[in-house]
Amino acid sequence: METELQGQEKTGITIDGSGCIKAVFGKIKATALDLAKETKKVGQDDPRRIIHSLKVGLALTLVSFFYYARPLYNGFESSGMWAVMTVVVVFEFTVGAVLSKSFNRGFATTLAGALGVGVNQLGSLVGEKEEPIILGLFVFLIAAASTYTRFYPHVKARYDYGVLIFILTFSLVSISGYKVDEIVELAHKRLSTVLLGCAICIIISIFVCPVWAGQDLHTLVATNLELLSNCLEGFGSDYFGVSRDGNSTMEPREVESSIHGYKHVLNTRTTEESLANFARWEPGHGSFLFRHPWKQYLEIGVLTHQCAYHIEALSVYSNSEIQAPPELHRKIQQPCMKMSLESGKALKELALAIKTFAPPSSVGVHIESSKRAVDELKTVLEAVSRKGDDLLGMIPSLVVSSILTDIVKCVENIDESIHELSRQARFKNAVVGTVSLDKPGLLHHGIVKLINGHEGDGNHVIVSVHGTSSE
Repeated sequence: METELQGQEKTGITIDGSGCIKAVFGKIKATALDLAKETKKVGQDDPRRIIHSLKVGLALTLVSFFYYARPLYNGFESSGMWAVMTVVVVFEFTVGAVLSKSFNRGFATTLAGALGVGVNQLGSLVGEKEEPIILGLFVFLIAAASTYTRFYPHVKARYDYGVLIFILTFSLVSISGYKVDEIVELAHKRLSTVLLGCAICIIISIFVCPVWAGQDLHTLVATNLELLSNCLEGFGSDYFGVSRDGNSTMEPREVESSIHGYKHVLNTRTTEESLANFARWEPGHGSFLFRHPWKQYLEIGVLTHQCAYHIEALSVYSNSEIQAPPELHRKIQQPCMKMSLESGKALKELALAIKTFAPPSSVGVHIESSKRAVDELKTVLEAVSRKGDDLLGMIPSLVVSSILTDIVKCVENIDESIHELSRQARFKNAVVGTVSLDKPGLLHHGIVKLINGHEGDGNHVIVSVHGTSSE
């Protein structure tokens, strides 16, 4: 009997042990699958990340030859490691970021090394007793002053990394304890390897599948405008429960919310500022000429974020538990739908203009239409206000109307800012102007669009006529 019990216990232990092992292996397998899915997703979201990883590996492989190859190693010795370290800290995702860090690191290393050698020379002249005092005084003054400059907004945005390297290099050189001749030789080797690492990073980042910060900024601004356009065009379906043409009524469960794209726009402010900062370092490339007006993109971004905040407020009030009287709801539906739709169409036209490097063409038509809707809405609200019925129930609708009016004004400001961008950047894909057509068969004015050229050079002209014609 005891033998049987012992056998059962051993069997139970074996079963429990194998079950635990299977659970552990199952967990490892699940973790591996999740990691594989995450790795695949990161690459699919932006395939340039895979290429960037390969570029970093290539740069490190090339620079490692200066450490491991014997003829090259004899020239640089252990200082070759500084080239490896430079590649690791300098090689960023975009060309502008690489140029920014390379310039900061190279210039800061040169200046700090020269200043450190000078301070050591000065210390050796005053004597051994006074030398620690001189070195300590200069380290304190220069480190404190350099650190303070990092609080300047302009320095913080563009040269913060360089100031950090300057403080580090100067402090290391000043208190190294080497003789002046040894310091000069050491500084020369380290500066040479740092510049070598920077040069390899710059060459690979520019000539091997370059990723331009300016192009990313250009695309991001246009994408944000498209997202806000979709929000505004979908507002009528969300708030009034009708289709975008304003005719067919939709059940609440059929209404698909498309107003929440503004959340992505609100999260891109830091990215825009970072890309604009790096874009200033990049040379002219493609459609982005030298001294491209990157600052204007930030102004457009500020206006875009203002519009996104208005849409956020619109989303909050449109979901208010306080419902407007059905009669008021019907009266403001048409002008509000028109304001949101026309504003959305205007933003879509502006996004297209940025993408195609063409001055906005038909945006003015949509803006004027939205302004007329604002006037219609004011007329409706004035008539309703004279009655004074159910003021509490009118509040959400009045707030929504006010926010839509602010959005129309905001879209107009964005239009002006993009026109200024097209002027400064010299967009040339299309030159748009309006002319009056005097032919008797045409009743209204049209829009003349000159493709890929300027007026008077004989290029193809497209005339779009708004109106009807009579025989």
